[in-house]
Amino acid sequence: MKKQCNPKLKGVAQHLRKNMTKEEKKIWYDFLKKLPITVHRQKVIGNYIVDFYIAEKQLVIEIDGFQHGKEENKEKDVTRDTVLKDSGISVLRITNYEINNDFESVCNRILKEIGMCQILNVDA
Repeated sequence: MKKQCNPKLKGVAQHLRKNMTKEEKKIWYDFLKKLPITVHRQKVIGNYIVDFYIAEKQLVIEIDGFQHGKEENKEKDVTRDTVLKDSGISVLRITNYEINNDFESVCNRILKEIGMCQILNVDA
């Protein structure tokens, strides 16, 4: 089923793809890009732009920086996750801290979530 998306967000998503954070770049270039399934970066889904989306697995991977720890942002994240889950999409949240300090575990979590069991040439 194709998800409706807000066309006004397309330009924003393109900008975010060109200006990824250090942690988004690391997870993308050192891991997600190498997976044998398609992973989309900064994908518009409905009224949201998600960091990474694996359509084949109906999985969103969100990379959370410090701002996600603020109370007002936590509430927005819960609402966003609920909307996505109601559309049949699972959300996996990973913090910048985890990427910077335990990259291998992050990769293994993602592999487990998508039903793959071994790391594919990950550069830690």
